Amino acid sequence: QVQLVESGGGLVQAGGSLRLSCAASGRTSSIKTMSWFRQAPGKERQFVAAIRWSGGSTYYTDSVKDRFTISRDNAKSTAYLQMNSLKPEDTAVYYCAADQDYSINYAYSGVYDYWGQGTQVTVSS
Repeated sequence: QVQLVESGGGLVQAGGSLRLSCAASGRTSSIKTMSWFRQAPGKERQFVAAIRWSGGSTYYTDSVKDRFTISRDNAKSTAYLQMNSLKPEDTAVYYCAADQDYSINYAYSGVYDYWGQGTQVTVSS
């Protein structure tokens, strides 16, 4: 089993920055991919970014490229999402997720085995 705990959400003005953290515990050696998803009110959960635990390859949805950066600290079993130039449309609950496989469909929420509880990000205009 793997437990994921997100932190770092909050209220920020448009153009500001936030850094989210996702700390993994338990059987962390089984993690192959960690990702961030977000869900705005009344909308489906949306893929944001993914990182392969070994090698560090990263993937982003188009709307956050050049603004968000996903990274990981293997020693701390923690993934991060640095969010810059935030926009009101980035407002959502952000969830981290862990996959025990190198799934090709990293943008599909169904491949993930574990999820955090979510952290709220609100960007005011």
